[in-house]
Amino acid sequence: MMNIFNYFKRIGIDTVDAAFYRKIAEWISWYRGSVRGFSFYRVYTGRGKYNRCKRKSMGMAKKLSEDIADLLLNERVTITLSDETTHNFVQQVLEENRFLVMGNDYQERKAFTGTVAYIPYLDDMEVTEDGEILSGTIQINYVDAPNIYPVSWNNARVTECIFTFPHTVARKKYVQVQSHLLENGEYVIRNVVLRCESGSPEGTELSEEEWKQLKPFKTLAKETKTGSADPQFVIDRLNITNNADESNPMGLAIFANSIDVLKKLDIEYDSYCNEFELGRKRIFVKPELLTNEDGSPAFDPSDSVFYSMPEDDNNKEGLLKEVDMSLRTEQHSKAINDDLNYLSLKCGFGTDRYQFGGSGVKTATEIISENSDMYRMIKKHEILLEDAMKQLIQIIIRLGIVLRNPLNLETDIVIDFDDSIIEDKETERNRDRQDVSMGVMSHAEYRAKWYGETLEEAAKKLPEQNQVME
Repeated sequence: MMNIFNYFKRIGIDTVDAAFYRKIAEWISWYRGSVRGFSFYRVYTGRGKYNRCKRKSMGMAKKLSEDIADLLLNERVTITLSDETTHNFVQQVLEENRFLVMGNDYQERKAFTGTVAYIPYLDDMEVTEDGEILSGTIQINYVDAPNIYPVSWNNARVTECIFTFPHTVARKKYVQVQSHLLENGEYVIRNVVLRCESGSPEGTELSEEEWKQLKPFKTLAKETKTGSADPQFVIDRLNITNNADESNPMGLAIFANSIDVLKKLDIEYDSYCNEFELGRKRIFVKPELLTNEDGSPAFDPSDSVFYSMPEDDNNKEGLLKEVDMSLRTEQHSKAINDDLNYLSLKCGFGTDRYQFGGSGVKTATEIISENSDMYRMIKKHEILLEDAMKQLIQIIIRLGIVLRNPLNLETDIVIDFDDSIIEDKETERNRDRQDVSMGVMSHAEYRAKWYGETLEEAAKKLPEQNQVME
């Protein structure tokens, strides 16, 4: 089986320690609800045999990831650029690449792996013999953590990186290895295609002529000189200090430090469910009632309700004996709710975020104050997300300029996150109105924010509005 780290070692590339990617694999297993050494367990039957049982899961790793993704990037998030032409161009590219849909998906992936990446690139290019690009379309590759390998970084910002893209062609597995490295102060993008073969731990490297014969790599360029000192990739991570490896620029899953609580919750929930299975009524029957006169079973042998009494049992309770088990549902529910509060607190949502009842786990919908744990947690993650989104937009603009579009790279970029869940919008709007009246905020800025217009569009509409007011 191929191991990408063997290939990196062969070509002399250092990246994050392989042990960290085993942690990522563990976080993914919790998200999927299939954890090695935990999701299945054995129960002794009392007859020298064991039954293999699947542990019932509450799926809280998945729930936490969904919730943080919905809070960070949803359909109400707006991107506004001060230059109207540039704004329209960027919006078109993002729409063509389904950024809000894919963006939300990858925010969820970021939540359970810690890190994702976005790589804008030019596709279907028409290039002259001199290397001049005449036309093309801007596409975005979305990459998740198991396929991101930082090479160099500074102050937790990744400056050089390698990305892998697995493909299957005619039942054969291939991996595209794409490196973004600095050479003489400019980024150079190189591609290599490896064929994964049994007995080859580092894969077999294909020539450019060989991979051009395969459909996924038909238009793949071996080398691209960007001519820019700015990277053509964006690393997006959760704003959580990596206490697994402090020198590591990769992010942590939102529940990375709460695995023990996830385990405890699933154990409690499995016990809760088993309580109803094990606590069912039992009916003990005298042996003489187990068969009919013709020798056929009087009861279904697979029915766990009926049990045979010992033949030497001398009880005086008759041929049938009922046993009703007591259910400890209240104790289980309390334990689960206590740990849900603890999990929520450890993951930054504060307490009382999740509540366990008869219908499962519910999410609290009460108004969240600015002083709450959840508000501060969301604002903290928005810092890195805003930076990542601005980097992505700037790369799109640079690629648009390469395609000879009249774009402004210096345009102001405003990311307005949807804080309606954690912030009263009407209160915020009234506060902005006061800022306008005091001259702290301009009328154009107010219109741009609350009417979804660019600053240029808002400025054009103001004179008409003033005339009406007069």
